[in-house]
Amino acid sequence: MLLAIPQVFTLEETTRIREALEQTEWEDGKATAGYQSARAKHNLQLPEDHPLTREIGEAIVHRLWQHPLFMSAALPNKIFPPLINCYTAGGAFDFHIDNAVRNVRNGVERVRTDLSTTVFLSDPDTYDGGELVIQDTFGTQRVKLAAGDAVIYPGTSLHKVEPVTRGARYAAFFWTQSLVREDSQRALLFEMDTAIQNLTRDVPDHPSLVQLTGAYHNLLRRWVDV
Repeated sequence: MLLAIPQVFTLEETTRIREALEQTEWEDGKATAGYQSARAKHNLQLPEDHPLTREIGEAIVHRLWQHPLFMSAALPNKIFPPLINCYTAGGAFDFHIDNAVRNVRNGVERVRTDLSTTVFLSDPDTYDGGELVIQDTFGTQRVKLAAGDAVIYPGTSLHKVEPVTRGARYAAFFWTQSLVREDSQRALLFEMDTAIQNLTRDVPDHPSLVQLTGAYHNLLRRWVDV
């Protein structure tokens, strides 16, 4: 399942974030890549312990943990602290699949990468290229969202970032370990939850709502992985 999450940040917030990012020091993005990914990765990245990385990352997690669409689709258990990258001057990241497990820096916690998320921080009109290309059972999708919007997709997906030939593409990215490991099961639960919410809004007294809600939670109980 691939899903856009609108307005994690407002336009004004992304403007302030970019202004801060434009004035800071960056490192080679290969620093956090595995052996195979490092061969395909050509971008810049803020150090994981940089104050801006922590500040922006904490804001993202706080916003998404309260975002009904993200919570319904991702069913998050753990979230890897978000990282910040920049693609410019031809920077790109060729096709790859993310590592299955990520170790949290300076800690003992591990996060299984069930879902990948990119939060776009640059206005798409300010740079050329930089599309996130994702291949999975839903086909091939080319994603280039408005500043402040996010996209979530299965961590098992083959994906790449096209070369940025003009301007700079700033983004945050992270991984989520879901309560439900399998994407197909998460997708079914998301569809059920969406239908229940629509029925609750349109026909709140319908007797089938109790049965549908019960079926949702019984499936979640069967599939949850904690």
